[in-house]
Amino acid sequence: MFPNVNDLLYIQVASADGKDMDKECKSRIADMEEDTLLIEVPIESGSGRIKRLYMGDELSVYFLTEQGVKNYFNTYVLGFADDVVQLVRIRKPEPETITKIQRRHFLRVIAKLDLAVRLKDNTRFVAFTEDVGGGGVSFLADSKYKLAEGEPLFCWLLLSFKNGSIDHVPFEAQIVRTKKLETGRTMTMVKFVSISDMERQKLIRYCFERQFDFKNR
Repeated sequence: MFPNVNDLLYIQVASADGKDMDKECKSRIADMEEDTLLIEVPIESGSGRIKRLYMGDELSVYFLTEQGVKNYFNTYVLGFADDVVQLVRIRKPEPETITKIQRRHFLRVIAKLDLAVRLKDNTRFVAFTEDVGGGGVSFLADSKYKLAEGEPLFCWLLLSFKNGSIDHVPFEAQIVRTKKLETGRTMTMVKFVSISDMERQKLIRYCFERQFDFKNR
């Protein structure tokens, strides 16, 4: 079962801290391309306010069949298009990924990548990521560093692609949550605050490559 043009989509936008997960938005499919769906800008249910989306935002989506059955899939914002109104371009799901069960996780991939971190006091260190996604990353760091919720970070992430190319992705982030581990290290979850569309696209490309690798193992 696949959604059609003019079908309503019910959307939840992922946030690193999970605060917006219960807010539902409505949109409509305006057009379809080979690998993407073009949807109208979502409207928040209840308030009627426009929900602004950004490149790389992770979305949990469902649509209704004629029998009223909910069909879920997860996707990413890939870009925008101007028609009579602005449209949002999202990744079209593979048919086999559409399910009647809601998945509360998003397209984050497990990846051990080099991450250079600079704190607001100019302390610098190198860490390794645990997972990465279009909206943020998680990494492990030594507990001696002062990492607290709400603190800003300035980071450079090293990406290695299947074709052998290597890219550095700079971004500004904010700590969402930290967790002390028994090993004495700290797991730190951050969300992106400032990242260019080009850099975010590199990260999304990496995530899709990794997802494809996992799927074909």
